[in-house]
Amino acid sequence: MTTITINERTKAGKTLLELAKLLSVSNKGVRIDEGVEKELILEEEKSVYNPKFVAMVKKAQKSTKRTIVDPNDVWGSLGLK
Repeated sequence: MTTITINERTKAGKTLLELAKLLSVSNKGVRIDEGVEKELILEEEKSVYNPKFVAMVKKAQKSTKRTIVDPNDVWGSLGLK
């Protein structure tokens, strides 16, 4: 998914927003989500990532188990010294 912020006050912004509105009517892969900042969200129909990998990353995000690595002593902070 790609998020694009459009300034609706400019000529280019107005043109791009109109184009996106036309695409969202005729294409399932484009959705306009107008929030506080009026963002344009373009959704790709098929993800380039393996679904198992995506599930693994999402599970890791929810986990509270963390390892903090000191960049000045990587091996020591991992207990490998």
